[in-house]
Amino acid sequence: MKTLLIRCAALLLAALATMVHAAEPVSTGWMSGAAIGGKDAVSYHSPEAKASHQVVEGSSTFTVQYLGVPWRFASKASADKFAANPAAYAPQYNGHCSNGLSLGEGLIPTSGSVWEFFDNKLHLFYAERGRQRWLNGDWKAYRQQADKAWQEILAAKR
Repeated sequence: MKTLLIRCAALLLAALATMVHAAEPVSTGWMSGAAIGGKDAVSYHSPEAKASHQVVEGSSTFTVQYLGVPWRFASKASADKFAANPAAYAPQYNGHCSNGLSLGEGLIPTSGSVWEFFDNKLHLFYAERGRQRWLNGDWKAYRQQADKAWQEILAAKR
């Protein structure tokens, strides 16, 4: 009976956490509904991914619910890392295009394929052109503009 009560309490807390975060939009794939096009959010942070600029596809076998949507991972170890600390692995703006936000274009979903780290933070882009703008321009100013736009979007959703 005690175990059942603990499980019910855990489910209730998880449901409440999802409702609290429901106001935060997440970039999801058109077909799958998975965050960041089903890419493994932990894989971006590996030295191999950073060196090759390749990212790993997630699998529906290893899924973690976060911010009300499924996030897919290539392995249980990767899913467990994310579940333990999603904020450490989730991209900025929950995977929406950093460049689009910096230009005032609102929430533009991404596939998770075009990405870069700026100041140790993962940013996703709709297209390579946006990534190149950040790489060759004043990414710190762009990030400030994107941060401001993101905060305005979050405030409007509350």
